[in-house]
Amino acid sequence: QVRKLIWEGTLHLVQEGLKSGFLHRTTAELSCRKNVVPGHIGCGLAELCEMAKQFPAVNESDHQAIHVLDDETSIPEHDLLSCVTENSSDCAKIVVLMGQKYLVPPKSSFLLSDISYKKKYDVIVIDPPWDNKSVKRSNRYSHLSSWQIKQIPVPALAAPNCLVVTWVTNRQKHLRFVKDELYPHWSVKALAEWHWVKITRAGEFILPLDSLHKKPYEVLVLGRVQEDVKETLRKSEDVLPIPEHKLIVSIPCSLHSHKPPLTAVLAEFIKPDVECLELFARNLQPGWTSWGNEVLKFQHVDYFTLLQNE
Repeated sequence: QVRKLIWEGTLHLVQEGLKSGFLHRTTAELSCRKNVVPGHIGCGLAELCEMAKQFPAVNESDHQAIHVLDDETSIPEHDLLSCVTENSSDCAKIVVLMGQKYLVPPKSSFLLSDISYKKKYDVIVIDPPWDNKSVKRSNRYSHLSSWQIKQIPVPALAAPNCLVVTWVTNRQKHLRFVKDELYPHWSVKALAEWHWVKITRAGEFILPLDSLHKKPYEVLVLGRVQEDVKETLRKSEDVLPIPEHKLIVSIPCSLHSHKPPLTAVLAEFIKPDVECLELFARNLQPGWTSWGNEVLKFQHVDYFTLLQNE
């Protein structure tokens, strides 16, 4: 059933992409897997967060919860780790951390940390570092066990009726865990199972759909924090209900495990100007708070091209 859904839905979208000129049958060799990306950037963000755990405890009454960026781009490491850093302007800004430059989008904020934060959010997107053999072999990043993922303080971070979106690998074990254990543990009701389908610039699946090992798609499980039924209906009056199935079809980024932004995809299912949070983020998005121990990783200036004003 999933195969049929993905095959038929992707075929329709690819045909539209070819008609519009976004996809090109003759450019199969331009598959995003061959794009040139910057070499390894040793930013040491995760290590910095580990160091922060050794810092003296901060008196909460003296603690500055939010650091607003101004024209000063260099921020002491301790200040950056001890609070949310926010760019409230309409322009991107550059921060300097440990001698490296990072681009902060307009109207975005981030928390470079492993520690908790008391603000409430209406949308929480989670991309957990799932335990799998590939991660263990490559040693790209540390992974979390199922028990550790359950300890993520989603109930403390979620506003009433919060929409929770979790990226899941194609292992059925992980999918069952999210729907049957993780969401009930967080008092989240699973509502939908969406799929992100990865294609080449020629409109072909990046991997065979029938592959027994890796699949050309990933799963998103969507749910809402459970509360009073009448209150939930009242708050959902101005937005469309979450569809049980939806396809997101795109050419994946060359950067490992880099997911597509969900702002536009979720827009019709959430109210405007809601508070949005991404956990385990490795890049920033306008209008979102991003939280993780490598949250600035893909904001390094080497990943961007400076456009000259005409």
